[in-house]
Amino acid sequence: MTNQEKPFSDISPYDSSEFHEKISHLVKGPGFEHAVKWVLKDIDYADFCNQLLLVKDGNTFQKEIMMPFLELLVAKTTSGLTCNGLGNIDTSKAYTFITNHRDIVLDTSFLNLCFLRSGYPTTEVAIGDNLLIYSWIADLVRLNKSFIVKRNLPRAKALDAAKELSGYIHYAITEKNQSVWIAEREGRSKDSNDKAQDALIKMLGLGGNDGFKQNLMEINILPVSISYEYDPNDYLKAREFLLKKNDPDFKKTQRDDLFAMETGLLQPKGRVHFEIGTPINPFIEATTENDDKNVIAREVCQLVDCQIHAGYKLFPINYVAFDQLLNTNQFSDKYTQEDVLNFNNYISEQINKIDEPNLTDSDRDYLHEMMLTMYANPLKNKITAENKCKNEQNKD
Repeated sequence: MTNQEKPFSDISPYDSSEFHEKISHLVKGPGFEHAVKWVLKDIDYADFCNQLLLVKDGNTFQKEIMMPFLELLVAKTTSGLTCNGLGNIDTSKAYTFITNHRDIVLDTSFLNLCFLRSGYPTTEVAIGDNLLIYSWIADLVRLNKSFIVKRNLPRAKALDAAKELSGYIHYAITEKNQSVWIAEREGRSKDSNDKAQDALIKMLGLGGNDGFKQNLMEINILPVSISYEYDPNDYLKAREFLLKKNDPDFKKTQRDDLFAMETGLLQPKGRVHFEIGTPINPFIEATTENDDKNVIAREVCQLVDCQIHAGYKLFPINYVAFDQLLNTNQFSDKYTQEDVLNFNNYISEQINKIDEPNLTDSDRDYLHEMMLTMYANPLKNKITAENKCKNEQNKD
């Protein structure tokens, strides 16, 4: 079968028959060389390229190339990467992992590192084509088991693209027995108020050959919660909120996206934790047979939200932010005065990184409020979810 005849060949990861050709092309590009030397300052690039040229497939690429690189990032930019709930995964099955979204690059990279450390199968990764700014980035991510999500299409083409994407996810799960990852919504939730989008669930139900509910059950949705102690992009997100507040037509540039990727990769993140939930098929199956897809999609979103919110790992920074935002001392037993001082200094330093001319005192107050909101929202949502999820599960 030729490349043109392969199912979903324009969006799927590269397979072993394409690997050598694509890597050979990748390592010759000046953009890739510049990026590697920027991130890995002391690397012997020629030796690195020779290692790449020996890689035969995506799994080997992740184990031999990505895993050492990610372990280096964990050591240099975090205070530890932890994962709980691996026992909820049956390694003989494929899943659709749905997570909240904090970092453009590292959310799934760190999740896959958790799997690699434990000998679990890694996932394929959904990535928006808006981030494939250069051709070498597109090649790199498809070598690294990523599949492409087509964004910003005219309405006439958007449905076809959604059907293709859903079809590929169903194909990966049912034919390849390959798990996939996708974020709960298009783009990151800038204020950390993570909510699954109905549109995502409806897209997932387009693939398959049965009814909407059966199509969703076919892909084994399993929510995963991601918690970063510090978000290196927090001040960039606050800046974006401010610019949109002052100019509703403000749009990020490709340069903004590249800088956000670089910042997320290289700057400190504190502790990072993944909490793997439980498959939601039993709850989907319990929904009323006569419910239409709008009702089912909303209920599935609520199931995903409950597990993600309840699974947050909270840090002193979250409790301090909550109390300062709401002017309370409700959680004062969760932090020390040193924690408060460190948090206040951190927020001030991050806001001072925002290079915008003519910032007013009102602008700075708004930036400060948005930074507090980002760190308080996980706690707000966890408080709600811990009661709501228990009640929902007890009903079933």
